[in-house]
Amino acid sequence: QVQLVESGGGLVQAGDSLRLSCAVSGRTVSRDAMGWFRQAPGKEREFVAIISWSGGTTYYLDSVKGRFTISRDNAKSTVYLQMNSLKPEDTAVYYCAAAAYSGTIDYYLKNPNNYSYWGQGTQVTVSS
Repeated sequence: QVQLVESGGGLVQAGDSLRLSCAVSGRTVSRDAMGWFRQAPGKEREFVAIISWSGGTTYYLDSVKGRFTISRDNAKSTVYLQMNSLKPEDTAVYYCAAAAYSGTIDYYLKNPNNYSYWGQGTQVTVSS
């Protein structure tokens, strides 16, 4: 059984930092693209950051560029999201996901429907 378990969310103030982790078990993800998505109340799920299987290609939502960094450790089957300079509009439930896809086509990777495995989500709340 494949499991993705996120951790690291919490309540912080604007300008603070958080580091989210996503540990994968039951599947070797070294050839999978991994992504972080988020969903705020009343809004659709949106991609936040994506990393290719090798880690050589990354994509970011425009509003998080320069503040968030996605990385992965394939030996540990773990993907990370370092979030700096957090803003109240970053408040959402953050999900990690894995896609059995070894390409780097951005429109494919930004579509949550192309991800087969999802975590349960971790809440990030940024107060002003």
